[in-house]
Amino acid sequence: MKREILDALQAARAEHRAAALVTDLAGGAQALVIGDAVTGDLAVDDAVRAAVREAIRHNRSRATPDGRLFVQAFVPPLRLAIVGAVHIAQSLAPIAALAGYDVTVIDPRRAFASDERFPGVAVSTEWPDDGLAALKPDARTAVVTLTHDPKLDDPALDLALRSQAFYIAALGSRKTHAGRLERLTARGHGPETLARIHGPAGLALGAVSPAEIAISVMAQMTAVLHGAEPLGPQLHGQEPHGKRPA
Repeated sequence: MKREILDALQAARAEHRAAALVTDLAGGAQALVIGDAVTGDLAVDDAVRAAVREAIRHNRSRATPDGRLFVQAFVPPLRLAIVGAVHIAQSLAPIAALAGYDVTVIDPRRAFASDERFPGVAVSTEWPDDGLAALKPDARTAVVTLTHDPKLDDPALDLALRSQAFYIAALGSRKTHAGRLERLTARGHGPETLARIHGPAGLALGAVSPAEIAISVMAQMTAVLHGAEPLGPQLHGQEPHGKRPA
């Protein structure tokens, strides 16, 4: 690997950006692809870029179908930012961690956001927009808001929509979500951008309990990550009995 490629790869890792190293198996020429940028002496055409996107999406290194090139993916770890240290978050955080996500729970309400409630999970007591900004959401980051409180959810969603987060979801009923969309429209977001929000959050699994709702959210997040969303959103979009858990 040439020094310029190594330097570019190290910079991508420091910036939490996905990259792919493409190697010509016959001649040894290489190119590092980071977004639209290419470093190296190997020509990169549309077919190669498609192979790079596929390798990065699935975090899997592989040879191209013709056997001419090998595409090695360098993908940042998956991350999940949960806004709202509620009961659903207590289930979602360990489920996501088990699935390989680095999880951060963000909630300025210290009675909710405590190490006792979230053992082994990173907890931020900053306001959601500040806490999320510190994480710098990228294309390997999911953002889920669970508070039902516009003062907490809306700023986080506003920031998430301005990022490349691959999954953005918000808990709440359809009526709650409609109001949310109106407020985010007032913040300057258009219909195409707002369509990125999965609301109500989660697949339609008939989930009721906090743990079941967490499973439905994790299932939807996984489907979006891999480009296959088989079911519609949850119809309830509520905490059990409409109450916010303590």
